Amino acid sequence: MTDGLDRLKVLINSSTPIVVMETSEEMHAVNMVRAACAELKMATFEWSIADGLLRSGSNTVPEGQKMPLQARIDQATGWSPGGRAQTQTRTVLSPPSGEAERLMRSVMSSMGAEGSAAAAAGTSIYNTREPVQALANMESMTVEAVFILKDFHRHMDDPVVVRRLRDVGQKFSANRRTVVITAPELSVPMELTTLVEYFDLPLPDRDRLHEIVHDTFTRLSKTYSLKLQLDAAGVDAMSANLRGLTEEEAERAVSQALVTRYALCAETVTDVLEAKKQLLRHSGMLEFTDASDNMGSVGGLENLKHWLGQRRGAWEDSAREFGLEAPKGMIILGVQGCGKSLCARAVAGEWKLPLVKFDTSAVYDKYIGETEKRIRKVFQVAEGLAPCVLWIDELEKVFAGSGPDSASADAGVSSRLLASFLSWMQDRKAPVFVAATCNNVTVLPPELIRKGRFDELFFVDLPNQAERKQIFSIQLARRKRNPDEFDLEKIAAAAQGYSGAEIDAAVQGALYAAYSEKKPLSTQLLIDALTQTVPLSTTRAEEIAALREWARTRAVPASARDVNPAKA
Repeated sequence: MTDGLDRLKVLINSSTPIVVMETSEEMHAVNMVRAACAELKMATFEWSIADGLLRSGSNTVPEGQKMPLQARIDQATGWSPGGRAQTQTRTVLSPPSGEAERLMRSVMSSMGAEGSAAAAAGTSIYNTREPVQALANMESMTVEAVFILKDFHRHMDDPVVVRRLRDVGQKFSANRRTVVITAPELSVPMELTTLVEYFDLPLPDRDRLHEIVHDTFTRLSKTYSLKLQLDAAGVDAMSANLRGLTEEEAERAVSQALVTRYALCAETVTDVLEAKKQLLRHSGMLEFTDASDNMGSVGGLENLKHWLGQRRGAWEDSAREFGLEAPKGMIILGVQGCGKSLCARAVAGEWKLPLVKFDTSAVYDKYIGETEKRIRKVFQVAEGLAPCVLWIDELEKVFAGSGPDSASADAGVSSRLLASFLSWMQDRKAPVFVAATCNNVTVLPPELIRKGRFDELFFVDLPNQAERKQIFSIQLARRKRNPDEFDLEKIAAAAQGYSGAEIDAAVQGALYAAYSEKKPLSTQLLIDALTQTVPLSTTRAEEIAALREWARTRAVPASARDVNPAKA
């Protein structure tokens, strides 16, 4: 949170007129603004359609319990006599008495007589529930302050509101005042684009997630009888499983796990991971995928396996101290059905990292600018999950339309999407390994596949004789058959030109035949199943030959050289 708070303070201190926070975590956003203002010795005001414009933290209280006027002004400016900000936990130096008096006089005088009376009473400033009137009051104030506008996206289609907000922004840009707009989503009118800066709430780091687990357990313990059965290592594991969630999502996941088990125990560590999977799935862009496969479940591809083995653990602290950078990613190009997607999944299983699949179809939105916001959200969540593997299947379908003519096809969305992706691939620091698959690399822009974005481009060809034997052995073992009982050399030779997916289908077909005939699976049944299928290498021979020719000098072969090419 520290980096985000510092960034927000810079925006406020630099007289940024309008800051937009697109988030559903309104309280988190408001608390961060309050904390920034407390450290900057600035007043904070909040507006909503229900309450109008109020000082931050002010509430209506019974007459006999009202604070003195000085105490209420101290609360409005974020200061307490003890020197601690009322709305956040950081310790800051209290302003000198002269500074406090100056702030008090400035706040009161800028509000006018009616506003001063409202401030003294702890109620909203008169006639500020309507957004136009609230903006007019803000424009007339001279105090250095930050004004938080809640759910203001519902009023941005009113030309009068937009005009008044523009006037406020232009006036605020000349002094130390800022409008902060919080909303789940916000389309900024063109008139305001030069006045607006976007601020993304940072995802909680490991220390903050520790605090959330502790605070949630403490809070729920007051209502439920909860048992504490998890040691420090278990809390670390739970915090790791919460990475990538917002603060409210993390708190909700922990709460559900605790109420389900009535304990903070080993089972809750798994429970929060399942809750996170559901939350990411509902986002519609990222999905947790089972990473139970490893490279041992992939037949052949020895060059690729060796390359991945050399980079195992390269994201750890010891590797960084050694001078290594975390690997960026790889593109797996090849013939359809040869195990590209299986390899991408197996990387996560081999490295024992979470695997997240990027749903490329869900990132596009019909509104201008929304697609770019979605892709930024994907990057943010992926970095929050780091170290992890981000799987992008069929990369060419995402960026194939990003050429120079894309502006006429989709208003330039594909080009901007590509630019965002390239920038993130080049500059990101978090250890997110991108495993991308591709069937037709020729349609990809050259700047995407150059070194510096992806570490390597591998070409997966049709399996050779040795690899086909491995694939048959793996497939038979998966189906509870002993591979030693079959003539794998003969079967592999009969499967020349078949892809891994076609071999899988042939084994399945042979099992169907054996089951229907009430006899055990045999070598002959497997060969018969192969002869009943026309492989892709026959039906798409020209395309495969062209792909091989392209990759011969441009990509690294994923398979080791065949020692028996005559049978390949």
